[in-house]
Amino acid sequence: MTDAVVTEVVQPADTSRRKFLVGATTALGTVGTVGIATPFVASWNPSAKAKAAGAPVKVDISKILPGEQIRAEWRGKPVFILRRTPEMLEGLKAINGEVADPNSEQPQQPAYAANEARSINPEIAVLVGICTHLGCSPQFRPEVGAADLGDDWQGGYFCPCHGSKFDLAGRVYKAVPAPTNLLVPPHSYESDNVLIIGVDQENA
Repeated sequence: MTDAVVTEVVQPADTSRRKFLVGATTALGTVGTVGIATPFVASWNPSAKAKAAGAPVKVDISKILPGEQIRAEWRGKPVFILRRTPEMLEGLKAINGEVADPNSEQPQQPAYAANEARSINPEIAVLVGICTHLGCSPQFRPEVGAADLGDDWQGGYFCPCHGSKFDLAGRVYKAVPAPTNLLVPPHSYESDNVLIIGVDQENA
């Protein structure tokens, strides 16, 4: 009996397929690594909420009528924006003797707002709406001679928590719990109708 001769046919290696498989595996590994690393690296960046909290705020003041107030928010705090009438500005002078810091000598405002109106534009008051006593939000009480606030009341802000009173420039009255005037935030004007809270000419 004759032994059968088995001949093995060797196929040439398909290098192009091997290169494709190696390349595909490498690409998938890279994508996976990037996918894992991206959220990790992104966690180093401040969140959108954090960015917004410190970002300047633009406010259109063109529609505020004389004697009216609107509220904005800056750094999570309420900001009162009041368009004062000539009568309101005159009322500030009438109570200089009743407020604790009539000339705004304490540093609750930027240097450019250290004046009787405590503002860049006397017509526009810009005040952080937080009582300097324990952090309540004062109520806007523009009516002159309000029965519950006294005949000499020229309009201003009344804190319902502990009875502190402030005038329409945010100046604190004497003999109330709040120790200092309402804060004036840094602010500037992009135009006659656009107020920017959080950026001023000194720190633009």
